[in-house]
Amino acid sequence: MVTSIQGTPVVPGLAFGPVLVASADVSTSAVEAFGGGPADPAAALAAYDDAVGLVADGFRARATAATGATAEVLTASAGLATDRGMRAAVRKNLNAGQQLLPALDAAVEQFVTVFAGMGGLMAERVTDLRDIHARVLARLVGEPEPGVPVPTTPSVLVAGDLAPADTAGLDPSLVVAIVTERGGPTSHTAIIARQLGIPCVVGAAGAIAELDGRTALVDGQTGTVQADPDHAEAEALVAADRAERAALASWSGPGRTADGRPVKLLANVADAASARAATSEPVTGIGLFRTELSFLDRETEPSVDEQAAIYADVLEPYAGDGRHVVVRTLDAGSDKPVAFASHPDEENPALGVRGLRLAFADPGLLHRQLDAIAIAAERTGTECWVMAPMVATVAEARDFGVAVHERGLKAGVMVEVPSAALLAHKVLEEVDFLSIGTNDLTQYTMAADRMASDLAHLTDPWQPAVLQLVAIAAEAGRRADKPVGVCGEAAADPLLACVLVGLGITSLSMAAAAVRPVGARVGGVTLGRCEEMAEAALAAEDPASAREAARVLLP
Repeated sequence: MVTSIQGTPVVPGLAFGPVLVASADVSTSAVEAFGGGPADPAAALAAYDDAVGLVADGFRARATAATGATAEVLTASAGLATDRGMRAAVRKNLNAGQQLLPALDAAVEQFVTVFAGMGGLMAERVTDLRDIHARVLARLVGEPEPGVPVPTTPSVLVAGDLAPADTAGLDPSLVVAIVTERGGPTSHTAIIARQLGIPCVVGAAGAIAELDGRTALVDGQTGTVQADPDHAEAEALVAADRAERAALASWSGPGRTADGRPVKLLANVADAASARAATSEPVTGIGLFRTELSFLDRETEPSVDEQAAIYADVLEPYAGDGRHVVVRTLDAGSDKPVAFASHPDEENPALGVRGLRLAFADPGLLHRQLDAIAIAAERTGTECWVMAPMVATVAEARDFGVAVHERGLKAGVMVEVPSAALLAHKVLEEVDFLSIGTNDLTQYTMAADRMASDLAHLTDPWQPAVLQLVAIAAEAGRRADKPVGVCGEAAADPLLACVLVGLGITSLSMAAAAVRPVGARVGGVTLGRCEEMAEAALAAEDPASAREAARVLLP
């Protein structure tokens, strides 16, 4: 009997294969053999430090071998593993008389409770925290760190959830699709799967029980997972999809609709390595350089000269030929704690002092970064645009615009807060461009935690309410004759990209690996058809019907 499970689609594509279920457990026998660990609290804490150091080193090694979003997520996990607050909680428990393993368990649960209670981006770190717990536990008891088993044949990986280190290490030739019971469209699993190009469905409740020991056909476009379909039919569907994706992957630009309307296709990058790697794709520049990811392991603020050198390495490959780089100022706080900038004791960091708000109490932090960006732009000769995250008011946009313009650079703001979209016409009187961060805009619009599996339908960027806000911002840009782009994960969805163009978006920035499929899809549709798709999606009542309404209009 064919069983169909519905989840949230995040990476399009069809895949079929036997199901491989991932487990992250450390063997009970090894834990029992370890016993209580060192009796002396100081010796126990030293053992904890050694184990944490090895786990963090493993994350950093994987990050060094990766690029883009994968490197970002792994670097953040290394920082979370060595978090001083976690160490302090373990030490407190040891000094209170607990043995090492119970002290670790209690500290982790303390932070899990705190993170889950914060909601938003911090709740998303619960999966990462539990993964770190399992890895540290394994190191303490002398076992290999847990992870996804390596399949011997191309398989569909099914899990409750996947930690960043597990997802980053997947081989797309052996893991043909990913299905998780938890997570949303902007979870770490989704972000890394998108960069790897692996069809992915998240928030598929009951997937392990339904799929274990069976075969599965995964549709990353609709979010449907079928168990034990007819093998011949499934393989034929996959072959047709593979041929279509191969044709899309051969696209080489330039970015434009079938009737010639230009659409800039840009790359999201984290560092110099990912910026250089993106030059091998048909991009016309960088639409999002996440500067804070260069400083996750820094205890003190880098000097202006140090920052300028880092930024210049990112800008240099894009000098000349009409290309430009959009640099985002520090988006520290919430799930990206930068020691010299964050406010660690906030009750709800996702709604607290993050992004541009850090400059309210410390204006010098922003001005020194802008000085460094200006130096890097002058040194490389690269056209540099600068945008601020978490802008909520016209006054904030005005102050930021003045500071950027004083340094001879183009100024913009990110539209992540609904107020910025609603006031886009006034914001554009103060700055030169807008860039829509669909991840946060969706979360804040729908008041839904990105990691709540039962709310994954709300954190879907196809939500008509989110598309309405995008349309408002895009129309403001059209009237002001100023560019409005999208740099969130929504830009990497080829079907949604057509809708965004139809709404009036002028540029799309995404993981470099997604550029060719997006460019090919947009290039096969006229602007008029994109506008029809946009109207159909806006008229829909929910994400699923919005997708279907847009899909049926494809030529």
